[in-house]
Amino acid sequence: MSLFDPGLARGVPKVLLHDHLDGGLRPSTILDIADQIGWTPRLPSTDPVALHRWFVRGAETKDLLQYLATFEHTLAVMQRADDLARVAREAAIDLAADGVVYAEVRFAPEQHQDAGLTLEAVVEAVQDGFRSGMAAAQSTGQPIIVNTILCAMRTGLRSVEIAELAVRMREHDDRTVAFDIAGAETGWPPSLHAEAFAVARANHLHITVHASEPPDLELIADGLVQGAERIGHGVRLQTDVDVTTGQMGRLAQSVLERQVMLEMAPTCNTQIGAVASVAGHPIGPFLRMGFRVGINTDNRLMSDVSMSSELAAVAVAHSLTNAEAGRLAVNAMESSFSSWAERRRLVDHVITPAYAALG
Repeated sequence: MSLFDPGLARGVPKVLLHDHLDGGLRPSTILDIADQIGWTPRLPSTDPVALHRWFVRGAETKDLLQYLATFEHTLAVMQRADDLARVAREAAIDLAADGVVYAEVRFAPEQHQDAGLTLEAVVEAVQDGFRSGMAAAQSTGQPIIVNTILCAMRTGLRSVEIAELAVRMREHDDRTVAFDIAGAETGWPPSLHAEAFAVARANHLHITVHASEPPDLELIADGLVQGAERIGHGVRLQTDVDVTTGQMGRLAQSVLERQVMLEMAPTCNTQIGAVASVAGHPIGPFLRMGFRVGINTDNRLMSDVSMSSELAAVAVAHSLTNAEAGRLAVNAMESSFSSWAERRRLVDHVITPAYAALG
């Protein structure tokens, strides 16, 4: 049984299901667009290295609200169609260069209307950027598929509108694959947006729901009631599981038996204080207990992570074998919201052979 070599993380194919578009900008892009729109005086720094460090410090506070506050600056430079397309294009290129072969990137269209764009124009600009990025990555021999998840802000009042938008945009471009709610969670349970989830279910649109804050199990359970096929993070399910004895409560047992994907992001989960460390994260024990878990970046800029760095960190902290590292990627691909044919092609012809070759 061979342990996975963290030095190989960049070279193996990886699958990313939970990544926020407004959390993955290049610092140089923020500075460039900020200069164009007059936002530069409001930035904490005009040095790209110092600016990046400022974003990371916000994530390291272990305070979710301070973490979310850093998005003021990324959202500010994502209000024009050309800028949205640029950010999306660069995201696809950056992920492909990191060895990601399939990604689902999410964003909240309602947060990109300050310059007067319609919701449809926002989504179209992002999709144009992803298509351009995918083509650019393909031309360099680093193919990637990028699909889109549309989020409604759970503290807002537009969730039905966004769910209906997702349904419409899927008809226009089948790379729009799912609906989610994002933002502050405590005090904002999924059931507050039951009508929006009903729209998604009625139109056979995939659903994933963020659930990583207190009151712990209640948010996860509520998300499942609303039709979630996957849970964003879901790290607090650990309170329903004794990883030493294997004993678990009814919710954890249901998640295990139904093979609900937990979109875990160990570094981010540590930074917001959900767990004490990557080594103390439940992703390793959950994987070995049979839960369907995967590695994700969440916000690459704020958390200063890539899929390769996350895979390497988890491999070291949890002594992953080659087979376990491969299972994380297969879990994610099989739980993706891509077409069945696309899932099988990537699992059977790209992911499985690559990890099998490791021994």
